[in-house]
Amino acid sequence: MDYQKLKTKLQQELSIVENEFLQGKTPEIESTLIPSFDEVFRSRTQAYREVLLGCVLARIEDKAVDIHKPYMNQGPNAYNGRTLDERVINPFFQENHIPSSRGPFLSTFRRSVAFEKSTRDGLRDKKGFDALLLLIDYLTSKEDDEVLKKFLRYLLYRFVRLREEATIPISRLQRISLEQYRDLINELLNIPSGGRFPVLLIEAVFVAIKEIFNLSWKIDTQGINVADGASGVGGDISIKEEDKTLLAAEITERPVGKNRVVSTFNTKIIPYEIEDYLFFIKSSAVQDEAIYQARQYFSQGHEINFLEMKEWILMVLATLGKKGRAIFNRVLVERISDKDFPTGLKIAWNNQIARLTSI
Repeated sequence: MDYQKLKTKLQQELSIVENEFLQGKTPEIESTLIPSFDEVFRSRTQAYREVLLGCVLARIEDKAVDIHKPYMNQGPNAYNGRTLDERVINPFFQENHIPSSRGPFLSTFRRSVAFEKSTRDGLRDKKGFDALLLLIDYLTSKEDDEVLKKFLRYLLYRFVRLREEATIPISRLQRISLEQYRDLINELLNIPSGGRFPVLLIEAVFVAIKEIFNLSWKIDTQGINVADGASGVGGDISIKEEDKTLLAAEITERPVGKNRVVSTFNTKIIPYEIEDYLFFIKSSAVQDEAIYQARQYFSQGHEINFLEMKEWILMVLATLGKKGRAIFNRVLVERISDKDFPTGLKIAWNNQIARLTSI
């Protein structure tokens, strides 16, 4: 087996699943298999689910392999389960902070174990092992790579769900230079987060402005994937003073065209009587016709402007000084520490902080 290739593939598939998880999507899988997945992940024998990941990788890599036989002395169609675990599976769990066994998954079983019915007699959790066997038998019966890929993605989805239940300590952001802020912000904005990191960064800047200048702002930030009408606000972030909306901001990673400006004007700016509306965008993410449409609305008394988010954040942080940046840091850590903030993004944050401090 090409272990490096498998490790790379596994990480790529996890990234896809994590991104879909943030959007509330569940990978497709045959519904008849779900009770067996439930049983395997409910089992106190963590090795069952770890074995399953090794089996699906082995099946994808080589259809001639008998995934019931993870020891090379079990015949010509056996595979080296211990090496697969040591080089791919175990490092994958550790690097991605997925709850798993400390040692190799095969150490849970007697030496030269085969994943077959006769093995269940010596195991404590027989029900969980029966569910594992059913899933291994299913894999053995499938040749289609697309079917196997769906199985892998659903399995990884269950691992992501499992990780969400774990407690991840958040690395604190200490005093860093503006150059390091530029690096950090750029990396956070490039992490697929379902819009969470961009909104969080902009919100933290507004909070820092409010506190530094002791403003009587009320800053409303709506939840990700919550419709504006349902949340009662006119944008991703709304800044109010008493009952008046001073400013509303939409933070977007997608290009902004004319139709979006028109839609925003009709569904948000007019209904909520917003005089000042900001689109926070990534570089070159606004089309010329959108800018022209905004100029037309300006002539009618409505401010619609476009700001490149990374440069705006850096400019404000530079202006607010050391105290302002300390507030910004505090807000970021507080929001990321929230129990509802996705665990995968907490890990991504920790990795970025570790990278910064190692430079």
